[in-house]
Amino acid sequence: MTKTTTLNIPAPARSESPRQAQWKEARAVFPIYLALAKQLEIEIPFPQAKRNLPEKPDLETFTQVHEWLDSMDQRVLVHQLRHLLQMTTLNASETGLRALIQRHLRKTKKSSVDRDKIDFLLVQYFALCAPAKIYHKQIEPIDVAHVMEPVLGGVDPAPLAWCAPLEQMIESLKTLRSLREILKTNFIEQGRKVKETAGGMFYDPAALVAFIRFNFLLRRTLIELMHADLIAIRAGLSQLQSAGVRTIDCHNFGLSASEALTKISAVAEEWKQPFQKEYTERSVSQAFDKLLGLRADVEQALEKALGKAGEAAIQQGPARAAKSLPANKKAPSGPAASKVNAKTKERSAPAATEPDSVVALDFENCMEQIWEQLIATPPTRGRSMTTVKIGGARILLSSWEVTAFVSEDGPSAEDLRRAVVARVLVSAAMESAKETGNATSLDRAMNMARVEVTRLQERVDVAKQAKDTEAAVNLGISTKRLLSTLDEAEKL
Repeated sequence: MTKTTTLNIPAPARSESPRQAQWKEARAVFPIYLALAKQLEIEIPFPQAKRNLPEKPDLETFTQVHEWLDSMDQRVLVHQLRHLLQMTTLNASETGLRALIQRHLRKTKKSSVDRDKIDFLLVQYFALCAPAKIYHKQIEPIDVAHVMEPVLGGVDPAPLAWCAPLEQMIESLKTLRSLREILKTNFIEQGRKVKETAGGMFYDPAALVAFIRFNFLLRRTLIELMHADLIAIRAGLSQLQSAGVRTIDCHNFGLSASEALTKISAVAEEWKQPFQKEYTERSVSQAFDKLLGLRADVEQALEKALGKAGEAAIQQGPARAAKSLPANKKAPSGPAASKVNAKTKERSAPAATEPDSVVALDFENCMEQIWEQLIATPPTRGRSMTTVKIGGARILLSSWEVTAFVSEDGPSAEDLRRAVVARVLVSAAMESAKETGNATSLDRAMNMARVEVTRLQERVDVAKQAKDTEAAVNLGISTKRLLSTLDEAEKL
C-alpha cells in the first residue's frame, strides 16, 4: 500500500512565475552539479564562459540546463553526492542544499536512488542548520520540524505508527557506551528496511521528520563513540612515543607485527569517517572493526611498555609525567601551565585535599589542580573516564577532556579545559553550599559558568562552520555537561 505525498513545500513568491521559480532553483543547484561532473569526470556541455547562468535565460539555455541536470540525476549515485558535499564547502550553502532537496522532492516519479538522495540530503540540511543549543541534546521531532520548515513547510511532528521501529532504535542508542556495542546491533540495516517497506509513505512529512531524526542521532552516536576511541588511540600513541617505543605490533589492525610508530600515528591523525563511500552496514562495520583493532594494538603495546617502566613512572609522579609529553606538544597553554612550577613549590600538599579552600577557588587555581591530578595519575588501560576530586566534589572527565589537559594544545583544547573548569567550580561550590549552608560561592560559580556556556556555544558554532566535526562534537558534549551541572545547581 502506498500513500500520496502530502508535502507542503513552500510555494514560489507570488511575483514569480513557475518558469522563473524553476530557473531560480536550477541556478541554485547548478554549482553542485558542475562540481559533481568534475569529480566524476563527466563531460560538461557548457563552455567556461557560459557556466555563470544569467538571471533571465533564453528558451534554448533554459531547456539545455534542465536536460543536463536531469541526465546528471540519472548518473550520480548517493555515495558520490555524499562524498562531494562532505568534502567541499558546497555543503555550507543552505540555499543550494535546500534547492537540491526540493528539486528531488518535486519529481512526480521517484526512484529508490532519488529516495536515498533525499534521505541523505535532508539529514545534511538538518546538520547544517540546527542551532548549537539543540545540536547535542536529545533531539525531539518538534526540533527537527522547526529546523526543516524552510524545506518541508509546516509539519505536524506527531509520530506515525509505522515509524515506531525508528523510535525504538533511538531509545536503544541512549544506552550504548562503545563502538563495540553499536556494532553488535544492525540499526543501519533496520533503518533501511523500514525505509524500503514504506513505499510512497516515506514522503509523508511526519515520516521524513522521523527519518531525519533517526539518521542524525544514529550518525551522531557513531561519531561520538568513534571519536572516543580515536582520542584514546592518539593519547596511547603519545605515551608510547614518550616511552621511547619506535615500533608497534599492528596485527589486529591488519598490518605487520613491526610497524613504525610514526606511521601508525599518521594513520590515527588522518583517520576519516566511514561515511564518504557507499554507506552500508557492512562498510561502516568494517571501518569501525579496523579502528577497534588499532585500539587493541595500541593498548597491548602500552601494557607491554608500562610493564617495564610503569613503576618508575608512577614513583616519579607529576614531574616525570610533565616531561613525558610528546616533544612536539606543550603542557596546557592556559593559566595552569604558566604558574604550576612556582605554585607547586609554595604548597606542601595539593589544595584538592583542603575542602575549605573550595570557597575561594578561582579559575586558574582550579585548572592547575585538575592538571596536577591528571598528570600524577595518567588514565589506565581500557578506561574512557577519569575522576578528579576538587574540594568535596568528585567529577568524571571524558577521555577527550583528559587529553585536552595532558597532551593537547590549541584553541579546541583550551575550550575543553575551560568547559571542564567551569563544571568543576560549580560542582565544588554545590558541595560547599550543602555543607555550610552558604551559597555565596555557588552564586559566583554559576554566574561565571553561564558566561562560559554562552562563549562555548559560540565556539561550537565556529567548529561546525569550520567543518571540524571532532571539535564540535566533543565541545558540544562538554558544554551539555556544564549545562546539566548548572541545572542541578539551580535546584538547590
